[in-house]
Amino acid sequence: MVRIGFVLVAVLVLSACGSREPAPPEPHAPTLRTIAQGELIGFEHSPGAWAWRGVPFAAAPEGDLRWRAPRPAPAFEGRFDALHTPERCPQVTSALEATAGVTPGELLGSEDCLKLDIYTPAGAGPDDAERPVMVWIHGGANVWGYAGQYDGAQLARDQDVVVVVVQYRLGPLGFFAHDGLREDAQDPRDAAGNFALLDQIAALEWVRDNIAQFGGDAGRVTIFGESAGGHNVAGLLASPLASGLFHRAIIQSGSVESVSWASASGTEPGATNPAHDIARAVVPDGDLDTLRNAPLEAVYGAYQRDGSPFLNLPRMIEDGVTLPQDGLANAFASPDTFNAVPVITGTNRDEMKLFNLFRDDLVRRYFGVLIFSRDRQLYDIMSDYQSRVWRVLAVDEPANRMIAGGHNDVWAYRFDWDEAGTALFVMDLSHLLGAAHAMEIPFVFNHFDFFGRLDSVIFNYANAPGREALAAAMGAYWAEFARSGEPGTGGPTNLPEWPRWQSDGLLMRFDSPAANGQEIITGPDSMERIESDLMSDDRLSAEQRCMVVSAIADWRPRDAANGLRERTGCPAN
Repeated sequence: MVRIGFVLVAVLVLSACGSREPAPPEPHAPTLRTIAQGELIGFEHSPGAWAWRGVPFAAAPEGDLRWRAPRPAPAFEGRFDALHTPERCPQVTSALEATAGVTPGELLGSEDCLKLDIYTPAGAGPDDAERPVMVWIHGGANVWGYAGQYDGAQLARDQDVVVVVVQYRLGPLGFFAHDGLREDAQDPRDAAGNFALLDQIAALEWVRDNIAQFGGDAGRVTIFGESAGGHNVAGLLASPLASGLFHRAIIQSGSVESVSWASASGTEPGATNPAHDIARAVVPDGDLDTLRNAPLEAVYGAYQRDGSPFLNLPRMIEDGVTLPQDGLANAFASPDTFNAVPVITGTNRDEMKLFNLFRDDLVRRYFGVLIFSRDRQLYDIMSDYQSRVWRVLAVDEPANRMIAGGHNDVWAYRFDWDEAGTALFVMDLSHLLGAAHAMEIPFVFNHFDFFGRLDSVIFNYANAPGREALAAAMGAYWAEFARSGEPGTGGPTNLPEWPRWQSDGLLMRFDSPAANGQEIITGPDSMERIESDLMSDDRLSAEQRCMVVSAIADWRPRDAANGLRERTGCPAN
């Protein structure tokens, strides 16, 4: 989840220069295409790249279609000008958007949002529909995010692939387990709880049926996503409804957690903001038609917040429709119980630094601008243990489960780039952020316009040669995986061979050439190993050790951290 705080916004404002809005794109005649919905036209995005934006792949899920499976997109009325980024799905805005003039914490968006953007090399079309297709699923905790954050033109141009960026329902519109709505199903898929996954499946069906018109090979589709997007990729791997719609999968800093229908609905305790409680708060008499047509403000206003603009709600619900009832993680135990395509999974070395940057017990702020860690060593140690837990849950455990079941087409990585350097001459971003959550995204897309005005601070002149080399390598591996089903050596680039995952740990480490570039590292990790290391870590006082334990247990209370406080003798908060 990309979550940059208000303090950094001040830094961005100080570092910002005036800028002009780019001229609106003009229709480009060679991009005229005819699909089942009718004619549409795109534009020349930049030299060597074409784009089509805001293309509907399903009907607007509003009114009686709220909390139902997506229905087919209506036919175009005349030629559809696919020139503009689609309006976002309803969501509460993030602090990141303050630099774009959007107030954090506001409810924005339209339910008419099931749309996608397409990027191709210039000239791509139905006469050469042989390019791999890479379908990006954005992150944002499954409550925030939109297609306009991601520009796939450079990746498409560099690697000769077709890039598709999809939007999907978020928050309570994307994840809602209500027994009454299930009983009101008009279609078997309406009985789901993961409407976000159904939207992504509908987008993949659209890609299957139409992508050849844009030069893409519908038989070589790769799904890839980061954070909640990686979680969704895992969900699609486990979903029987997605079978045959994609052929490779990349999980970047994802998760394989899920929650039971009973917990998510509220028929048994365990979930925060379960659907039945929310429905009663919005419509006390329980009328489903009224609930489906309730104002968005009423639906979102019924949720209890966790102190941030982000909603806290059940996600990845074991509904027996989109996901198996025995849980997402368990699906990977056998190739017979998930869509067993080649998989890459990985994490960033310092995932949790993005979030620890806003912990008042770990950092000090001066003048609303400068940020310093209170205890540099403790900041690094806590972030390291937390980030190792992320790796275990997103890489080691699911990868081992897959290969133990007989699915060996699994690769793993760790992203280590931490060369942001110093901001405002004194604030050490290499320490505060390091290889933080979401930092790898600009490298995959080779597009360093991602963190708003912070981009000019993180991606600066001094680190340009190294990061450009790293971006070229990551793009080559990702594209070769999309092309052949194996990352290999990144195609004709003569990079190091990327071997398959093994139970004793075997990862590709990504970094700049000055930090050894791409290299294979070995060594597994596990919750047992992390706990043992933590208990014997003589750098920590007893109080600091319990701070780390609490940080892990509070973040992962349902799974691997269960009982961690008791075993380590640390009190609950």
